Amino acid sequence: MHGVFRTILPAVFLLLISAPVLAQEGPDTGDTAWMLVSSALVLVMLPGLALFYGGMVRSKNVLSTTMHTFAAMAIMGVQWVVLGYSLTFGGEGAFIGGFSNLLLNGITPESLTGTIPTYVFVMFQGMFAIITPALISGAIAERMKFSTYCVFILLWGTLVYDPIAHWVWGPGGWLLKDGALDFAGGTVVHFSSGITALVLALVIGKRKGYPTERMLPHNLPMTLLGAGLLWFGWFGFNAGSALSAGGSAALAFTTTQTAAAAGALSWLAAEWLHAGKPSALGAASGVVAGLVVITPAAGFVTPAWALVMGLTAGFVCYGGVLLKHKLRYDDSLDAFGVHGIGGAWGAVATGIFATVGASGLIAGNFHQLWVQVVGLIAAGAYAVVVTLGLLFVLKVTMGLRVELEDEVKGLDQTAHSETGYTF
Repeated sequence: MHGVFRTILPAVFLLLISAPVLAQEGPDTGDTAWMLVSSALVLVMLPGLALFYGGMVRSKNVLSTTMHTFAAMAIMGVQWVVLGYSLTFGGEGAFIGGFSNLLLNGITPESLTGTIPTYVFVMFQGMFAIITPALISGAIAERMKFSTYCVFILLWGTLVYDPIAHWVWGPGGWLLKDGALDFAGGTVVHFSSGITALVLALVIGKRKGYPTERMLPHNLPMTLLGAGLLWFGWFGFNAGSALSAGGSAALAFTTTQTAAAAGALSWLAAEWLHAGKPSALGAASGVVAGLVVITPAAGFVTPAWALVMGLTAGFVCYGGVLLKHKLRYDDSLDAFGVHGIGGAWGAVATGIFATVGASGLIAGNFHQLWVQVVGLIAAGAYAVVVTLGLLFVLKVTMGLRVELEDEVKGLDQTAHSETGYTF
């Protein structure tokens, strides 16, 4: 009898101390910590973008340009909680979510998305919803009415970004069902904003004096600092899109770093060959180009293929920037040249080089490349049509462009009654 108790008691003791662990249901603390950090990293990209764009304009417009990004942080930060998250992730429709999560209704601290609290998922995705319309502002810097810009990004975020994000990432989204690959937003973020930027540049028209007057960046160290912050924050953007602190995040982190470095090298090489000298602006632009191109593929390709994608990114996006000189449209800060062209190439390259968790063309899967192209065409066509409609309504009701004398004087003073520098 004594021997029986000696056998049973340890087993009972182990069962008692392990029962609370077995019964525990909640988020994975490691994944949650990583996603909190990733969300903050993506937010850092916003002031990084403000500095990147702000340094590239003339000094009389530095504040107005940085305000484009900070306005997006405020406007889209509220829109996402009130409506955007619900439209994107609050339903299982093929083309749009729903209204079940308006004002985050139905979500509690106990709600989980995968292994993380849903509130963390909401905030992480919200950073993408903020930065996407902010990217568009690079095409209309120094000439668009600030009031119209604010209304435009609110409407565009609701009518363009939210539906496209649902198509690709939302439950029931038609592109998701078709198997489209977009790890962190090549089509959803970069191509949609880039093609929209081109439409705005064409509709609003050129800045006064462009292209005969040289409109040089007024503060390239500011732009380089902004590029550095974008590079830093992009690790959260891409590696955070794994939604966990595991091997997929590690791969995305590695491919992101590799492509960014390769993009800088290839842009400098292209500029050196074409213009005779490498430039600081070229280095900054190359970093961003590499980051843009790897974004949709970050968790689907090996580091070797990421190197290839980064090396092609510099040449492809440098060529995309040269288009504005040949076709004579005024994409002020190269939003289309880098994000539109780079986002499109990244989506296509994902369909070619995917070998991790998916198979692309090099693995004999032509269908994946076809799906990627279909997604680009659909997202691009939808963004163009809706953007044109919005611009028509806003032009009639509010006006799109500042007065000529305000543009000449500078938007810092005329739109905000401030001056960027006082010496």
